[in-house]
Amino acid sequence: MLRVGGSLSRMDTFARRLVGITEAVLTWRARHKARRHLRQARKNVILDWIEAFLQAAFLVLLINQYLLQAYQIPSGSMIDTLLLGDRIFVNKVIYGPELLPGIGKLPGLREPQQTEVVIFENPSYISRGTWFTVLQRVLYMVTLSVVDIDRDESGQPRAQLLIKRAVGVEGDRLRIREGDLEIIPAGETQWISEADFRQRSGYSYSPRRTLTEEHYEIIAAGGAALARRDLNLPANTGDDTAVNALQRLGFGDPFALELARQGYLYAAHPDNIRVRRRVQFVRVGWYVPHDRIMPLGDNRDNSRDGRYFGAVRQQDVLGRAMFIYWPFSRVGPIR
Repeated sequence: MLRVGGSLSRMDTFARRLVGITEAVLTWRARHKARRHLRQARKNVILDWIEAFLQAAFLVLLINQYLLQAYQIPSGSMIDTLLLGDRIFVNKVIYGPELLPGIGKLPGLREPQQTEVVIFENPSYISRGTWFTVLQRVLYMVTLSVVDIDRDESGQPRAQLLIKRAVGVEGDRLRIREGDLEIIPAGETQWISEADFRQRSGYSYSPRRTLTEEHYEIIAAGGAALARRDLNLPANTGDDTAVNALQRLGFGDPFALELARQGYLYAAHPDNIRVRRRVQFVRVGWYVPHDRIMPLGDNRDNSRDGRYFGAVRQQDVLGRAMFIYWPFSRVGPIR
Protein backbone atom coordinates (compact mmCIF):
# COMPACT_ATOMS: atom_id res chain seq x y z
CA MET A 1 0.00 0.00 0.00
CA LEU A 2 2.81 2.43 0.78
CA ARG A 3 4.41 1.73 -2.58
CA VAL A 4 1.16 2.36 -4.40
CA GLY A 5 0.58 5.53 -2.46
CA GLY A 6 4.08 6.70 -3.28
CA SER A 7 3.48 6.10 -6.97
CA LEU A 8 0.22 8.04 -6.81
CA SER A 9 2.00 10.87 -5.01
CA ARG A 10 4.71 11.05 -7.68
CA MET A 11 2.10 10.99 -10.45
CA ASP A 12 0.19 13.76 -8.72
CA THR A 13 3.34 15.85 -8.43
CA PHE A 14 4.19 15.26 -12.13
CA ALA A 15 0.65 16.21 -13.16
CA ARG A 16 0.79 19.46 -11.15
CA ARG A 17 4.15 20.32 -12.78
CA LEU A 18 2.81 19.54 -16.23
CA VAL A 19 -0.21 21.74 -15.61
CA GLY A 20 2.06 24.51 -14.39
CA ILE A 21 4.30 24.29 -17.46
CA THR A 22 1.29 24.23 -19.78
CA GLU A 23 -0.21 27.28 -18.08
CA ALA A 24 3.14 29.11 -18.34
CA VAL A 25 3.43 28.32 -22.07
CA LEU A 26 -0.15 29.36 -22.77
CA THR A 27 0.33 32.56 -20.76
CA TRP A 28 3.52 33.37 -22.73
CA ARG A 29 1.76 32.73 -26.04
CA ALA A 30 -1.17 34.92 -25.01
CA ARG A 31 1.13 37.75 -23.95
CA HIS A 32 3.22 37.38 -27.15
CA LYS A 33 0.09 37.46 -29.30
CA ALA A 34 -1.20 40.50 -27.42
CA ARG A 35 2.12 42.34 -27.87
CA ARG A 36 2.11 41.46 -31.60
CA HIS A 37 -1.44 42.79 -32.01
CA LEU A 38 -0.40 45.93 -30.15
CA ARG A 39 2.58 46.44 -32.48
CA GLN A 40 0.36 45.89 -35.52
CA ALA A 41 -2.12 48.44 -34.19
CA ARG A 42 0.65 50.99 -33.65
CA LYS A 43 2.37 50.32 -37.04
CA ASN A 44 2.09 52.96 -39.74
CA VAL A 45 -0.11 51.78 -42.61
CA ILE A 46 2.42 52.99 -45.18
CA LEU A 47 5.25 51.11 -43.47
CA ASP A 48 3.06 48.04 -43.37
CA TRP A 49 2.55 48.26 -47.16
CA ILE A 50 6.26 48.83 -47.73
CA GLU A 51 7.13 45.78 -45.65
CA ALA A 52 4.65 43.61 -47.56
CA PHE A 53 5.98 44.89 -50.90
CA LEU A 54 9.59 44.21 -49.95
CA GLN A 55 8.74 40.70 -48.83
CA ALA A 56 6.91 40.01 -52.11
CA ALA A 57 9.74 41.58 -54.15
CA PHE A 58 12.32 39.45 -52.35
CA LEU A 59 10.32 36.31 -53.07
CA VAL A 60 9.94 37.23 -56.75
CA LEU A 61 13.66 37.99 -56.96
CA LEU A 62 14.59 34.61 -55.50
CA ILE A 63 12.31 32.78 -57.93
CA ASN A 64 13.59 34.77 -60.93
CA GLN A 65 17.22 34.40 -59.94
CA TYR A 66 17.32 30.68 -59.19
CA LEU A 67 14.20 29.03 -60.67
CA LEU A 68 12.17 30.83 -63.36
CA GLN A 69 13.02 34.19 -64.90
CA ALA A 70 10.56 36.39 -66.76
CA TYR A 71 11.98 37.72 -70.02
CA GLN A 72 10.61 39.93 -72.79
CA ILE A 73 11.59 39.22 -76.41
CA PRO A 74 13.51 42.34 -77.57
CA SER A 75 13.62 41.75 -81.34
CA GLY A 76 12.20 39.79 -84.25
CA SER A 77 15.21 37.49 -84.63
CA MET A 78 13.25 34.41 -83.45
CA ILE A 79 10.13 34.89 -85.62
CA ASP A 80 7.98 32.76 -85.96
CA THR A 81 8.88 30.83 -82.81
CA LEU A 82 8.88 34.00 -80.69
CA LEU A 83 7.48 37.39 -81.63
CA LEU A 84 8.67 40.85 -80.65
CA GLY A 85 7.20 41.70 -77.24
CA ASP A 86 6.36 38.13 -76.20
CA ARG A 87 6.85 37.56 -72.48
CA ILE A 88 8.24 34.19 -71.54
CA PHE A 89 9.53 32.22 -68.57
CA VAL A 90 13.07 30.85 -68.67
CA ASN A 91 14.16 27.74 -66.74
CA LYS A 92 17.23 28.88 -64.75
CA VAL A 93 17.83 25.60 -62.88
CA ILE A 94 18.55 23.38 -65.88
CA TYR A 95 21.94 24.89 -66.90
CA GLY A 96 22.77 26.37 -63.50
CA PRO A 97 21.63 29.82 -62.26
CA GLU A 98 23.97 32.70 -61.52
CA LEU A 99 25.07 32.99 -57.91
CA LEU A 100 24.16 36.70 -58.02
CA PRO A 101 22.83 38.74 -60.98
CA GLY A 102 25.75 38.97 -63.40
CA ILE A 103 28.16 37.29 -60.94
CA GLY A 104 29.28 33.65 -60.80
CA LYS A 105 27.32 30.54 -61.75
CA LEU A 106 26.05 27.52 -59.87
CA PRO A 107 26.21 23.94 -61.24
CA GLY A 108 23.34 22.93 -63.53
CA LEU A 109 21.48 19.70 -64.13
CA ARG A 110 22.90 19.28 -67.64
CA GLU A 111 24.47 21.08 -70.61
CA PRO A 112 22.48 22.81 -73.39
CA GLN A 113 21.21 20.37 -76.00
CA GLN A 114 21.01 20.84 -79.75
CA THR A 115 18.05 22.94 -81.04
CA GLU A 116 16.99 24.09 -77.55
CA VAL A 117 15.98 27.77 -77.35
CA VAL A 118 18.40 29.33 -74.87
CA ILE A 119 19.02 32.72 -73.27
CA PHE A 120 22.64 33.82 -72.91
CA GLU A 121 24.84 36.84 -72.25
CA ASN A 122 25.35 39.00 -75.33
CA PRO A 123 29.06 38.69 -76.32
CA SER A 124 28.88 42.17 -77.89
CA TYR A 125 27.42 43.82 -74.77
CA ILE A 126 29.59 46.48 -73.09
CA SER A 127 28.89 46.56 -69.36
CA ARG A 128 28.43 49.81 -67.45
CA GLY A 129 29.88 48.28 -64.32
CA THR A 130 29.10 45.45 -61.91
CA TRP A 131 26.82 47.44 -59.61
CA PHE A 132 24.79 48.86 -62.50
CA THR A 133 24.42 45.36 -63.93
CA VAL A 134 23.22 44.00 -60.58
CA LEU A 135 20.75 46.87 -60.13
CA GLN A 136 19.43 46.56 -63.68
CA ARG A 137 18.97 42.80 -63.42
CA VAL A 138 17.29 43.04 -60.01
CA LEU A 139 14.77 45.65 -61.22
CA TYR A 140 14.17 43.67 -64.42
CA MET A 141 13.43 40.49 -62.47
CA VAL A 142 11.38 42.05 -59.65
CA THR A 143 9.11 43.81 -62.17
CA LEU A 144 8.81 40.67 -64.35
CA SER A 145 10.69 42.33 -67.27
CA VAL A 146 8.53 45.51 -67.22
CA VAL A 147 11.29 47.90 -66.03
CA ASP A 148 14.61 47.96 -67.91
CA ILE A 149 16.91 50.87 -67.02
CA ASP A 150 19.72 49.74 -69.33
CA ARG A 151 18.97 51.89 -72.39
CA ASP A 152 21.00 53.60 -75.10
CA GLU A 153 21.05 57.29 -76.07
CA SER A 154 17.84 56.93 -78.09
CA GLY A 155 15.99 55.31 -75.19
CA GLN A 156 16.03 51.79 -76.64
CA PRO A 157 16.90 48.83 -74.36
CA ARG A 158 20.48 47.60 -74.68
CA ALA A 159 20.52 43.87 -75.28
CA GLN A 160 22.47 42.43 -72.37
CA LEU A 161 20.82 39.04 -72.86
CA LEU A 162 19.99 37.36 -76.17
CA ILE A 163 17.69 34.47 -77.00
CA LYS A 164 18.46 32.12 -79.90
CA ARG A 165 18.36 28.46 -80.85
CA ALA A 166 21.39 26.27 -80.08
CA VAL A 167 21.72 24.93 -83.63
CA GLY A 168 25.32 23.76 -83.25
CA VAL A 169 26.93 21.99 -80.29
CA GLU A 170 30.41 20.70 -79.48
CA GLY A 171 32.09 19.07 -82.49
CA ASP A 172 29.66 20.37 -85.15
CA ARG A 173 30.72 22.43 -88.14
CA LEU A 174 28.32 24.91 -89.75
CA ARG A 175 28.34 27.19 -92.77
CA ILE A 176 25.91 29.51 -94.56
CA ARG A 177 25.40 29.44 -98.33
CA GLU A 178 23.01 32.14 -99.57
CA GLY A 179 21.22 32.09 -96.27
CA ASP A 180 20.83 28.30 -96.09
CA LEU A 181 22.53 26.52 -93.22
CA GLU A 182 24.61 23.41 -93.83
CA ILE A 183 25.98 21.17 -91.08
CA ILE A 184 28.63 18.52 -90.58
CA PRO A 185 27.45 16.86 -87.36
CA ALA A 186 30.10 15.83 -84.83
CA GLY A 187 31.88 12.65 -85.92
CA GLU A 188 30.81 12.92 -89.58
CA THR A 189 32.53 14.25 -92.71
CA GLN A 190 29.83 15.29 -95.18
CA TRP A 191 27.89 18.54 -95.35
CA ILE A 192 24.13 18.10 -95.12
CA SER A 193 21.37 20.69 -95.39
CA GLU A 194 19.61 21.89 -92.27
CA ALA A 195 16.34 20.45 -93.59
CA ASP A 196 17.92 16.98 -93.95
CA PHE A 197 19.52 17.34 -90.55
CA ARG A 198 16.18 18.20 -88.92
CA GLN A 199 14.41 15.33 -90.65
CA ARG A 200 17.10 12.81 -89.76
CA SER A 201 17.31 13.95 -86.13
CA GLY A 202 13.57 14.38 -85.59
CA TYR A 203 13.75 18.10 -84.68
CA SER A 204 10.53 20.05 -85.26
CA TYR A 205 11.71 23.67 -85.47
CA SER A 206 11.48 25.48 -88.80
CA PRO A 207 13.62 28.56 -89.61
CA ARG A 208 11.89 31.46 -91.33
CA ARG A 209 13.21 32.49 -94.74
CA THR A 210 12.05 35.57 -96.64
CA LEU A 211 14.67 35.83 -99.41
CA THR A 212 14.88 33.94 -102.71
CA GLU A 213 17.74 33.14 -105.11
CA GLU A 214 16.92 36.33 -107.05
CA HIS A 215 17.27 38.36 -103.87
CA TYR A 216 20.73 36.92 -103.29
CA GLU A 217 21.76 37.93 -106.79
CA ILE A 218 20.78 41.50 -105.86
CA ILE A 219 22.70 41.22 -102.60
CA ALA A 220 25.84 39.92 -104.35
CA ALA A 221 25.79 42.72 -106.93
CA GLY A 222 25.07 45.34 -104.26
CA GLY A 223 27.86 44.03 -102.01
CA ALA A 224 30.37 44.27 -104.84
CA ALA A 225 29.23 47.83 -105.62
CA LEU A 226 29.62 48.86 -101.98
CA ALA A 227 33.09 47.29 -101.88
CA ARG A 228 34.18 49.27 -104.93
CA ARG A 229 33.03 52.41 -103.14
CA ASP A 230 35.07 51.39 -100.08
CA LEU A 231 38.13 50.99 -102.32
CA ASN A 232 37.48 54.33 -104.06
CA LEU A 233 37.38 52.55 -107.41
CA PRO A 234 35.54 53.97 -110.43
CA ALA A 235 31.91 52.83 -110.35
CA ASN A 236 30.73 50.34 -112.94
CA THR A 237 27.79 51.26 -115.12
CA GLY A 238 25.53 48.99 -113.10
CA ASP A 239 26.70 49.99 -109.61
CA ASP A 240 24.04 52.63 -109.03
CA THR A 241 21.36 50.25 -110.24
CA ALA A 242 22.69 47.51 -107.93
CA VAL A 243 22.75 49.79 -104.88
CA ASN A 244 19.26 51.11 -105.62
CA ALA A 245 17.94 47.56 -105.94
CA LEU A 246 19.65 46.71 -102.67
CA GLN A 247 18.01 49.67 -100.93
CA ARG A 248 14.60 48.66 -102.24
CA LEU A 249 15.23 45.20 -100.79
CA GLY A 250 16.01 46.79 -97.43
CA PHE A 251 19.58 45.44 -97.72
CA GLY A 252 18.16 41.92 -97.39
CA ASP A 253 20.26 39.51 -95.36
CA PRO A 254 22.90 41.72 -93.59
CA PHE A 255 25.23 38.76 -93.12
CA ALA A 256 25.10 37.77 -96.79
CA LEU A 257 25.59 41.38 -97.84
CA GLU A 258 28.66 41.71 -95.63
CA LEU A 259 30.10 38.49 -97.03
CA ALA A 260 29.56 39.73 -100.60
CA ARG A 261 31.29 43.00 -99.77
CA GLN A 262 34.14 41.26 -97.93
CA GLY A 263 34.55 38.77 -100.79
CA TYR A 264 35.19 41.58 -103.23
CA LEU A 265 37.59 43.27 -100.80
CA TYR A 266 39.47 39.99 -100.40
CA ALA A 267 39.81 39.63 -104.15
CA ALA A 268 41.34 43.10 -104.23
CA HIS A 269 43.55 42.61 -101.15
CA PRO A 270 44.19 38.87 -100.58
CA ASP A 271 46.92 39.73 -98.06
CA ASN A 272 44.39 41.26 -95.62
CA ILE A 273 44.22 38.66 -92.83
CA ARG A 274 41.01 39.98 -91.24
CA VAL A 275 39.13 39.95 -94.53
CA ARG A 276 40.53 36.52 -95.46
CA ARG A 277 39.30 35.01 -92.20
CA ARG A 278 35.89 36.52 -92.73
CA VAL A 279 35.58 35.14 -96.26
CA GLN A 280 36.80 31.70 -95.19
CA PHE A 281 33.62 31.27 -93.17
CA VAL A 282 31.80 30.77 -96.47
CA ARG A 283 34.10 27.90 -97.42
CA VAL A 284 35.03 26.09 -94.22
CA GLY A 285 32.34 27.34 -91.85
CA TRP A 286 32.45 27.57 -88.07
CA TYR A 287 33.71 24.76 -85.88
CA VAL A 288 32.00 24.58 -82.47
CA PRO A 289 34.72 23.95 -79.85
CA HIS A 290 34.42 22.10 -76.57
CA ASP A 291 32.07 23.63 -73.99
CA ARG A 292 30.41 25.98 -76.50
CA ILE A 293 27.23 26.24 -78.57
CA MET A 294 26.46 27.97 -81.87
CA PRO A 295 23.30 30.10 -81.45
CA LEU A 296 21.26 31.17 -84.50
CA GLY A 297 17.97 33.01 -84.76
CA ASP A 298 15.00 31.24 -86.34
CA ASN A 299 14.42 34.34 -88.48
CA ARG A 300 17.54 33.56 -90.50
CA ASP A 301 17.43 36.55 -92.84
CA ASN A 302 17.19 39.05 -89.98
CA SER A 303 19.10 37.87 -86.93
CA ARG A 304 22.32 39.08 -85.37
CA ASP A 305 23.62 35.84 -83.91
CA GLY A 306 26.58 33.49 -83.87
CA ARG A 307 27.34 34.32 -87.49
CA TYR A 308 28.58 37.67 -86.21
CA PHE A 309 30.09 36.88 -82.79
CA GLY A 310 30.88 33.17 -83.08
CA ALA A 311 30.24 30.28 -80.71
CA VAL A 312 29.12 31.07 -77.14
CA ARG A 313 30.53 29.57 -73.95
CA GLN A 314 28.16 27.28 -72.10
CA GLN A 315 29.18 29.23 -68.99
CA ASP A 316 27.36 32.24 -70.49
CA VAL A 317 24.14 30.30 -71.19
CA LEU A 318 21.74 31.24 -68.39
CA GLY A 319 18.60 29.25 -69.08
CA ARG A 320 16.22 27.49 -71.44
CA ALA A 321 13.07 29.15 -72.78
CA MET A 322 10.07 27.23 -71.41
CA PHE A 323 6.76 28.85 -72.30
CA ILE A 324 5.05 32.08 -73.35
CA TYR A 325 2.84 33.58 -70.65
CA TRP A 326 1.83 36.79 -72.47
CA PRO A 327 0.00 37.75 -74.65
CA PHE A 328 -2.77 35.42 -73.63
CA SER A 329 -3.49 34.40 -77.23
CA ARG A 330 0.05 32.95 -77.53
CA VAL A 331 0.29 31.14 -74.18
CA GLY A 332 2.04 27.81 -74.64
CA PRO A 333 5.33 25.87 -74.56
CA ILE A 334 8.36 26.94 -76.63
CA ARG A 335 9.82 24.31 -78.95
